Amino acid sequence: MFFPIQTAKDIVKELPDTASGLMHLTMINKKYYYAPSDNTSLIPCKVVHEDDSIESLIHSFQDDSVTILLNENEQPAACITAGHMIAFLFSTYRQLLAFYETVIATTDSSVTVIDAKETVRTWTKGAEKIFSVKQQEIIGKPITDFFDKNKLEILQTLHKGKRITGQYHQPRSDLFVLINTNPVTFNNHIIGAVVSETDVTNQVMLNEKLFNMSNEVRRLEQEVAKYNHSNDPFRFIKGTSAAIQHTIEMARKVCTVKSTVLILGESGVGKEVFARAIHEASEKPNAPFITINCGAIPASLFESELFGYERGAFSGADYKGKKGKIELAKGGTLFLDEIGEMPLEMQVKLLRVLQERKFYRVGGEKEINIDFRVIAATNRDLQELMRQGEFREDLYYRLNVVTLYIPPLRERPGDIIELTHYYLNEFAKSYSRPIHEFTPDVMQAMLHYDWPGNIRELRNMAERLVVFATDGVIRAEYLRFSSAGTDQNTPTLQTVDRVIETNDTIVSLQEEMDQHERRVIERALQIVNGNKLECAKRLGITRATLYNRLKRLGLD
Repeated sequence: MFFPIQTAKDIVKELPDTASGLMHLTMINKKYYYAPSDNTSLIPCKVVHEDDSIESLIHSFQDDSVTILLNENEQPAACITAGHMIAFLFSTYRQLLAFYETVIATTDSSVTVIDAKETVRTWTKGAEKIFSVKQQEIIGKPITDFFDKNKLEILQTLHKGKRITGQYHQPRSDLFVLINTNPVTFNNHIIGAVVSETDVTNQVMLNEKLFNMSNEVRRLEQEVAKYNHSNDPFRFIKGTSAAIQHTIEMARKVCTVKSTVLILGESGVGKEVFARAIHEASEKPNAPFITINCGAIPASLFESELFGYERGAFSGADYKGKKGKIELAKGGTLFLDEIGEMPLEMQVKLLRVLQERKFYRVGGEKEINIDFRVIAATNRDLQELMRQGEFREDLYYRLNVVTLYIPPLRERPGDIIELTHYYLNEFAKSYSRPIHEFTPDVMQAMLHYDWPGNIRELRNMAERLVVFATDGVIRAEYLRFSSAGTDQNTPTLQTVDRVIETNDTIVSLQEEMDQHERRVIERALQIVNGNKLECAKRLGITRATLYNRLKRLGLD
């Protein structure tokens, strides 16, 4: 019974024998009357058109017990009695209830439904499993009889209309869940609330074990590296997902030849890392790897940067002359980063060099023969640039001999954990700041984030987490994109960053870290009303450590 019932005609399709009642109709003074079989009296009929709304049909029974449906020709099409309508509504209710009960019995998730009086109306088997409370014990009773009112997100949804999607929550010390909540609205009023909870305790525990194991694996790798001088240049490319492994396999095949390679991918995915790996795997150990960023050089200087110039070639030129990037790449690789930004006039000259392997310096008359490999990279759509006339078609096909596509981080979320642990270990070692706790909600937030800046953004985020984790504990509030642990009256780290970014004053890193640590401790003390023991517990440090920090920061 889930088809859209919108008009009176839709209900007629579900009602039996509505047409049979037409034989009992009679018209007197252009009004319809229903004549029962005993002919004792005539019952006046309400008239409703087939295209009228359901509400109009139902309201028609308020004063009369029989309603006539007129078709588009204003002729009686059906005769509906109050008995018909009651039977239809009751049948519809029972069908909806059957569907509802089957859905609730089928789901493995924890689903809880409460009414406006905070009484539990639905409690699934999944809820029984997570919270160890039986249906017969809780159904029909206030939910606050079983759980702490301050920890019930469903009450925020009921009383304030708060909606939650995929929020990390820890209702018990040994239980971690992701919750979704929605209010139940009827006639623009909230009459109840629904919460679904997915048990992610196992994932959290596995993540913690993985974090510890990754630290150990990293340590062992460093030990093995002392004795194993691996020459595989692709060892620096992290990730075990099928997407990145496919790209690496393609890149390995390219290393066996010296074909031109075009690397495509968004900003921050590691295009230059792949270019260097291909170069190291296919060239001699001392072969040059020359990089030129086509988007960072003014068009007026591009030719001299690419081809070099003879002495006295133009005003201000070095009197000794200068070798260009192409000449410097002789016997090695020229990496043209952001090739889509290259000026059109330079594209013509580059094409000639690629075809003939010869060029002239600016102001020179001697033709120089060159042998080098070209690897180009871009985050732009070159085919679209060709359609707009901003990129030469002949150069595109000259560069596009072998194409490598590096997938963005959001297309390989399985690599986020490995990359995060790798960079955390790198910065923890660099800053001599060991990380001994990595809260599960941080990883959950990182796994759900889109990472528009890709690996470059993730690496910067890992450095940020290590910088702020002065006590060795990484928390969700240290993330730029997380709102965990903040409220409307407390400035978030994002706000602090904006203040710092708009301030021209540069202070030392230690001073910056002290300022942040002072804000964290002051806020924690305010929350616990100055209770230092509770404050130390909340911050995950000992009371002695807290007193030392207070003294050092001048807060005692």
